[in-house]
Amino acid sequence: MNDSSWQPEPVPAGPAYDAQVGPHTRPMPIVPDAAGRDFDDREARDRGAASDGGPLFRADTPPQEPMPSPPPPHAEHPQDSSPPPQKKRAGRDLRAAIGVGVGLGAVIFASLLIVKAVFVGVIVVAVVVGLWELTSRLQEQKGIKAPLVPLAVGGAAMVIAGYVRGAEGAWIAMALTVLTVLVWRMTEPPEDYLKDVTAGAFAAFYVPFLATFVAMLLTADDGPQRVITFLLLTVVSDTGAYAVGWRFGKTKLAPRISPGKTREGLFGAVAFAMGAGALCMEFLIDGGAWWQGLLLGLAVAVSATLGDLGESMIKRDLGIKDMGTLLPGHGGIMDRLDSLLPTAPVVWLLLAAFVGTG
Repeated sequence: MNDSSWQPEPVPAGPAYDAQVGPHTRPMPIVPDAAGRDFDDREARDRGAASDGGPLFRADTPPQEPMPSPPPPHAEHPQDSSPPPQKKRAGRDLRAAIGVGVGLGAVIFASLLIVKAVFVGVIVVAVVVGLWELTSRLQEQKGIKAPLVPLAVGGAAMVIAGYVRGAEGAWIAMALTVLTVLVWRMTEPPEDYLKDVTAGAFAAFYVPFLATFVAMLLTADDGPQRVITFLLLTVVSDTGAYAVGWRFGKTKLAPRISPGKTREGLFGAVAFAMGAGALCMEFLIDGGAWWQGLLLGLAVAVSATLGDLGESMIKRDLGIKDMGTLLPGHGGIMDRLDSLLPTAPVVWLLLAAFVGTG
């Protein structure tokens, strides 16, 4: 039988009860026991202890001190009273992040190996989704209405023009996109016009124009190898920063922008990227040399870190953690493009300087 199901028999209250006990009976007080608990000693009353001189009345009962509780185990050692250090934990679901990362890598490599134009299509899709995330967050958090339709159409045109006509085609498409944004916004009331078109011009440069350099990397004879080098160095840089920073990171790199980044993590990014760059330039890029890879890796580590900090600044201004929720464990598309976008022109420029654009 469960002890919790037992309940004490209720005590009658009122004059009827007092009359049964006697005319001189006072109400039975609640007396603390030796452990400090209160109880109604009906058994003592039934044994005849309910008289005026009985020991159950507070006036006649000597004060009872509560039993001292045993000291905690660490009381003898005050220096050990601090809580035990907690293990570092990753801020995201690593299983989901790894699964999504492997899936995206498979799509990218498959498109590169099939036909170059297919990979251009992958870039266009990423650009359009990234623009949708960015403009949606701007409107939700700041009330800024950067027109998505001209940005999406112009962004796709930018990537295709960069692949077909190179840098000249990308600049022309960029200018036409900004002009279209200015005209498109004129169909709405003039309030906040300047703010909206400025955000539109920023979005056009930040997402599709920078992504155009990835398509331009693809135009070379060894274009797929160049794109793989660009992606591999950026991923290795991020991985090195995460691994070294998580294990050894103590000194904050930019606490007001991204409290999780450390200087030790930056050193890890540089070391990992330089090693991977030397291998890529030696074995993947036609005419490349290992020392060029060291410089390339250094530049990628710096640009990827700055790109990550740049988007962290945008998200802090917007008051959000992620740009989207499309990729489990990663956030949105823009949360994966943050370090890739500013790195693309850096890799394109250095490879053009080292081995040319052909």
